[in-house]
Amino acid sequence: MLGRLMLIAATLAGPMIAAAEAAAADRSPWMVRGRVLAVLPEEDLDSINPVLGPNTDVSIDNSVVPELDITYFLTPNIAAELILGTTPHDAKVKSPDVDLGSVWLLPPTLTLQYHFAPEGKIRPYLGVGVNYTIFYGKDEPGGTTVDYENRFGWALQAGVDIPIDDHWALNVDVKQIFLSTEVTVNGAVKADVDIDPLLVGVGVGYRF
Repeated sequence: MLGRLMLIAATLAGPMIAAAEAAAADRSPWMVRGRVLAVLPEEDLDSINPVLGPNTDVSIDNSVVPELDITYFLTPNIAAELILGTTPHDAKVKSPDVDLGSVWLLPPTLTLQYHFAPEGKIRPYLGVGVNYTIFYGKDEPGGTTVDYENRFGWALQAGVDIPIDDHWALNVDVKQIFLSTEVTVNGAVKADVDIDPLLVGVGVGYRF
């Protein structure tokens, strides 16, 4: 009796599995997401010019910006994601207090992701990747010149897609960027600054 039930279950499950595999095969490998992104720097002076003193610190404000990412699924479980966005920040030195004005960051990031349940009702994923941050659009205080060095950094990512239908999904995504830059003030005072922003995003995705 048990053998017959298992045979019937296998017979019924076969077409369902085949249909799911066919649907996955027919799905486009491309997905785009749009998010509202909170950029939360975890700033620190890693090493400083001796003229600044041991109690000198740096402050970089938080920012909220839109973000776009483009994802390509290499397999149902493995995907590559290019993350695009730009964010403005005010910066200042503390003890002594020095206003550094504001600067825009353009940090394109490429991650390789593993999607644990690509056909599930909840679809979590993890990613690791590389980042290159470009500093531009400086607004410097009068009498102060501030230069930032563009640099590579590493990225860790965790997120989840919650499908609404065959194409649309809700998305929550968290990334930690490990980024340092050398800041030069008035061509003489230099500091290695760890920015290390935490990126928290909420938005929607569309699978073509």
